[in-house]
Amino acid sequence: MNDAVLFVERPARTAGWRIWILGALAVLGIAVLVALIVIQQRADVERDKAITLQQHTFEVIIRANQLSAAVASAEAALGRYVVSADKTLGQQYAGYWQRAGEQLARLQHLTADNPEQQKRLAALRRAFDARGKELNETALYSSYKRHRDAWGAYYQVRQGPARQDVEMLLQHVVDSERGLLRERTQAASDLIASSSLASRVLTAFGIVIVLAAVLLGWLAVQAEGERAAADAEAHSQRERAAELRQAVDSATAQLLAEAREREAAEAQLRQVQKMEAVGQLTGGIAHDFNNMLAVVVGGLELAKRHVQTGGGAALRHIDNAMEGANRAAALTRRLLAFARSETLMPEAVDPDALIAGMSDLLDRTLGDTVSVHTEGGSAGWRIWVDRHQLENALLNLAVNARDAMEGRGALTISTGQATLAEGERSECAAGDYMRITVADTGCGMTPEVLDRVFEPFFTTKPVGKGTGLGLSQIFGFVRQSGGEIAIQTAPGAGTRVTLYLPRHHGEAVQPGVEAAVAPASPAAPSHAILVVEDDPRVLAATVSALEELGHRPTPCADPLLAPSLLAAIGPVDLILSDVLMPGQTGPEMIAGLGDRIADVAVLFVTGFAGDADAEMLVGFPVLRKPYTLAGLARAIDGALAQAGARALG
Repeated sequence: MNDAVLFVERPARTAGWRIWILGALAVLGIAVLVALIVIQQRADVERDKAITLQQHTFEVIIRANQLSAAVASAEAALGRYVVSADKTLGQQYAGYWQRAGEQLARLQHLTADNPEQQKRLAALRRAFDARGKELNETALYSSYKRHRDAWGAYYQVRQGPARQDVEMLLQHVVDSERGLLRERTQAASDLIASSSLASRVLTAFGIVIVLAAVLLGWLAVQAEGERAAADAEAHSQRERAAELRQAVDSATAQLLAEAREREAAEAQLRQVQKMEAVGQLTGGIAHDFNNMLAVVVGGLELAKRHVQTGGGAALRHIDNAMEGANRAAALTRRLLAFARSETLMPEAVDPDALIAGMSDLLDRTLGDTVSVHTEGGSAGWRIWVDRHQLENALLNLAVNARDAMEGRGALTISTGQATLAEGERSECAAGDYMRITVADTGCGMTPEVLDRVFEPFFTTKPVGKGTGLGLSQIFGFVRQSGGEIAIQTAPGAGTRVTLYLPRHHGEAVQPGVEAAVAPASPAAPSHAILVVEDDPRVLAATVSALEELGHRPTPCADPLLAPSLLAAIGPVDLILSDVLMPGQTGPEMIAGLGDRIADVAVLFVTGFAGDADAEMLVGFPVLRKPYTLAGLARAIDGALAQAGARALG
């Protein structure tokens, strides 16, 4: 099929490049024509400009000569007037000198665009005025019949400095204009020569284009013949190509169907393996969980009996029951975090305390044949991560180590401080980091395996024993937390996986049992609170707890009834809502209320938020079940403070 397709398409491609060349030649031809027109227009404009400038120069020279002639005529008329004392000759002198002044004014007007000439004409005007003053004084002697004085004055001023200045400046004006005339004539000649050269070059280029077009036309005729032959051959290939295409489409559809089936099987296998891992984990937790429930049930039973008999040991049994309940809640959170069904929220964490709190979980998960050692070296440093996700990452690393050791060996989890320079650890910024290392005595990894260890679905375990997602998820978690992961390994030398997490300057949140809180005093603030909870027992307990804290709660057993209930009871200070409820989730209810609760604080309460939209929880405080009165009071204060800050901002 490929050969047939190539055979059919070759004439089209051949014709295509000829069309492109024809288009290029057409564009070049137009460009040459436009260039010729532009050059011709430019040459005409410059020629007209040169002619205009030449005419202007000629006019300036003519005016200068006329001025010189007028001055000479005026001086000659004055000489005749002095000799003959004829008043008619005196009038001729006055007329000639007046015309000379007019010629000088016109000359100044003509050279207004030439600053150098203007300077010369300004000096000429001064010399002209001085000469006129000398000649006028001579004419006055004749007017007053002082002929002898007139003759002497005339002969004295006939070759005076003013006359020489006038003649010299006029000569400079004429010489300057002649120089300009030569320059402009040469520029016009150069322009005509360059235009002629460009025209000749463009003409030659146009001839080349014409020749290329003729050659291309000949090639096009030849290609037309080749295409006719190709069409005849292609006609015989079309039927075979259609059959091959149909066969390929059928095979492609079959491959796609098999690929979809394989993807579905892989997804099902991953889910089965994940559930198997959760089952293995919960197998160890179930024993402890039952023990804790026994403590809770037994403690409450003993407290009940002591309350009925009036004994004083009831409080001690209640404290034991509370401790067991909190331990059971912590185990439940770890299980939810491992199953990745709980919304992840970062907090300040003491890594040493977190690892110490995981000892029972690690012992139950890894078994008695793997010895676990912990070495704390945080020295009070904190990190800002999701506690449960970090526990999940360490648990995944521990399970991988157990498998690498084939269920028997030593596992060491240690913490330490590290100060990294810029670029020392891949994309880590310079600064202080906590180092958490998980080291085993297993088989190690080859360089080829190490290069692919973070690829999703890559695993060296047998089929059905692993999904290949553990290290890729840990890699994503560490990068999202602003850190880096490093692995040191060699075949037969074990593996050291080190997590570098940025140091956080702040107090760590201490998980576990919370201190009890005393009932609110009369001076404590009382707030109107709408409680939305679908479980009637939890709703009743929450309302009682809020009343114990001094607040004014209003119960609502259905989130769909919240809008009408809010309209009935009036404004409230806080809405305390469960996350997962039938018909409508808590975040959906809050989003539906919109601007009606713009200034109202919101506090979500949940024991399992895996099915809720995590994006809708962003920006709202979340209180996890089970909680104590102290935890409830702190959560309410935090939600109100957050709403107040939002209103001020």
